[in-house]
Amino acid sequence: MNGFIFDLDGVIVDTAKYHYLAWKNLADELGVPFTEEDNEHFKGVSRKRCLEILLEMGNISLPQSEFDRLLVEKNEDYLSYIEQMDESEILPDVPKVLNYLRERNIPMALGSASKNARAILKKVNLTEYFQTIVDGTQVTAAKPDPQVFLIAAERLGTDPDACVVFEDALAGIEAANRANMLSIGIGEPETLTDARHVFRDFTEISTAFIESLLDH
Repeated sequence: MNGFIFDLDGVIVDTAKYHYLAWKNLADELGVPFTEEDNEHFKGVSRKRCLEILLEMGNISLPQSEFDRLLVEKNEDYLSYIEQMDESEILPDVPKVLNYLRERNIPMALGSASKNARAILKKVNLTEYFQTIVDGTQVTAAKPDPQVFLIAAERLGTDPDACVVFEDALAGIEAANRANMLSIGIGEPETLTDARHVFRDFTEISTAFIESLLDH
């Protein structure tokens, strides 16, 4: 394996909580009940599709102009939360893995559905670790379509089947598998059943495991 691709939300930083707060605020405005369990279905899904799901939950139909306005409103609300982010938001032991790979000159990419990925990486001072960043502004097909990961592999100059993907969402794991990449789930083993390996977080990932991937 000679290319490592990381999702952002729920893998490197936990911005899911901010997405939840922004969607909850919008759901309250629309009068649609929305729980943290509902928010699980939004992970790894585009903002447009998330709003479609929310409107379906409330059996609400809106003109396109209002739909577009709500997309902007939700994003501005979300951005107000991430504006306060700093390095303390990096999930435990993520820097351990990033530093281990960088010391060995292993190419790394970020592959995220988020259109705010660059801003978030800058906030937490991790931009320099990644040779390329592929985000929601550069893809036309959302996960589980593998497009974001295939673009990342191409930019790294690495064959897809020599890439490792770290993902926390079912859609992201499916996208990695469809790209013929080695999928590593970050989250609950009971949920991420299609991942090749699953760890609850990076504290469970040893440098010996990373080394075994490099020798794979």
